[in-house]
Amino acid sequence: MLTYEPGDSVGHRLDARSKLLLQATFAAAAFGHTDPVGLAALTAIALGLLALASTSPAVVVAEYRGVLPFLAAAPVIESLRLSAPWIDPAAAVGPALAAYRTLLLLALVAAYVRTTPVRESEAAVATLVPGKAGRLLGLGVGLVFRFLPVLQADLARTREATAARLGGERPLHQRVQIVATAGLNRALSRTDRLADALRARCLSWNPTPPASTLGRDDAVALLLACAFAAWAAWPVYASVA
Repeated sequence: MLTYEPGDSVGHRLDARSKLLLQATFAAAAFGHTDPVGLAALTAIALGLLALASTSPAVVVAEYRGVLPFLAAAPVIESLRLSAPWIDPAAAVGPALAAYRTLLLLALVAAYVRTTPVRESEAAVATLVPGKAGRLLGLGVGLVFRFLPVLQADLARTREATAARLGGERPLHQRVQIVATAGLNRALSRTDRLADALRARCLSWNPTPPASTLGRDDAVALLLACAFAAWAAWPVYASVA
C-alpha cells in the first residue's frame, strides 16, 4: 500500500519542497524529451532517484499494478485499424512512449509518498502556494494521503471476504458490483466519521507547520532541479534559435 515508510535514506532527509520541485522539473523534462534517447536517460535518472529513496522498481510495479493494464492498452488500441492492414505498428510508438513516460512520473510519485510524512506535504504545499488557496490545497492533500490508504485497505478486505465465500465463482460483473458497492458504503461511512473527528479535534485552518530546513542534500536536489528545468527548456530554445 502506498503510504509513508519511515527511514533514513537521502529521500527521507530531503525537504518536501525540494522533492516537489524535483518532481515538477522531472515531469517538464519528460514532456520536453519524448524520444527514446531522452526517455532512456530519464529512466537511468529515475532509477537513481528511486535508489536514493530506498524504493525498488518492484515496489512501484506492485503499487501501480491496477494502472499498468491501462497504460499497456493504449498503444494496442491506437495500432488497431478498421480496415487493412488492420494493425499499424508505427501508430503504437507514440502512445507507448507516452505510457512509459507516465510510468516514470508515477515511480517518482511513489518514492515521494513513501519518504514524506503527510504533515510535511501539507506544509510544503501551503508554503509553495500563497494565501488561503495554499492552506486549503495543503489540507486537501493531507486528507487524500490519509484517507486513500484506508479506502484501499477496505477494498482489499472486501475482496478477501468475497474470495473466502467463493466469490471467485461469480461472474466478473457481479464481483465488480459487490466490491464497488461495499467500497462506496465504506467510503460514505468513513467520511461521516472523519467529519466528526475533525470537529472534535478543532481542525486548524492555519496550523503551525513542522520545522523544516534546507540542508546540503537539498542544495544538490535544487541544482538537479535546475538542470532538469534547463534540459526541459532546451528544445524550445533550440527551435527559436
